[in-house]
Amino acid sequence: MRKPLFTGSAVAIITPFTDNGVDYPSLAKLIEFQIQNGTDAIVICATTGEASTMPDDEHIATIKFAVETVNKRVPVIAGTGSNDTRHAIELSKAAEAVGADGLLSVTPYYNKATQKGLYKHFKLIADSVTIPIILYNVPSRTNLNINPETIEALAKIDNIIAVKECNLGQVGDVVNLCGEDFSVYSGDDNSVLPVLSLGGQGVISVMANIIPQDTHNMVAKFFEGDCKGAIKLQLQTLNLIKALFSEVNPIPVKAAVNLLGFTAGQCRMPLTELEDHNLELLRREMKAYGLIK
Repeated sequence: MRKPLFTGSAVAIITPFTDNGVDYPSLAKLIEFQIQNGTDAIVICATTGEASTMPDDEHIATIKFAVETVNKRVPVIAGTGSNDTRHAIELSKAAEAVGADGLLSVTPYYNKATQKGLYKHFKLIADSVTIPIILYNVPSRTNLNINPETIEALAKIDNIIAVKECNLGQVGDVVNLCGEDFSVYSGDDNSVLPVLSLGGQGVISVMANIIPQDTHNMVAKFFEGDCKGAIKLQLQTLNLIKALFSEVNPIPVKAAVNLLGFTAGQCRMPLTELEDHNLELLRREMKAYGLIK
């Protein structure tokens, strides 16, 4: 049996930026806030962290900073995916070299590889490193699905141990095909409980940026057998989640982190600031949730 990289809630943490680069002091505060409030793992430099607009040197420096700041208190999982297999390999090897505990590797976007191409892509990445890899299947962003049979084949590679699955309709098939020693994590905050009920191990979460304790507790309660308590938490997050996805991620969640009193900065272009009406929606739902006054 392969041990899960984590069970529970991993935050897909934002990257706070200044005009000159990463705001490392603010990132350190966000990491401490997460660890103090029950987050089970930190996912750094993924979609929510705006890795797609980070040059390689900044990308790896940010992973290194997170590893050093966390200091083994929870796993640090580095986003190192790319639609260029060679680039993904380079980023993955560099992340391993600076101490990442695992990697999150997204389905190649834009190129629209075949299932054979997806298998070869992820196998080459896995062969280049020794640390665990979580596949990231997010068809809404990549316009490409990793089919369950392809995930089954990839799961036979020793260090491909999990998938962050955003295609809820195939979660059951993936669990059935891949067995108990392959972990499935929800990639959508509004379907954590459905994924857990089908055999999932947790969530890689956007909402955990602002409600880390509740996100952790939702999963913990489920595994403790308190399904009613877990369902209650899932249901009470739904309106907040709608506000957090009123525009493309991570535009709303960075605004939410700023509203909490942290310094998140703005998103990098081509992402722009949250529209005023969506900012009001976000503020209203954060007030209703008890996060701000």
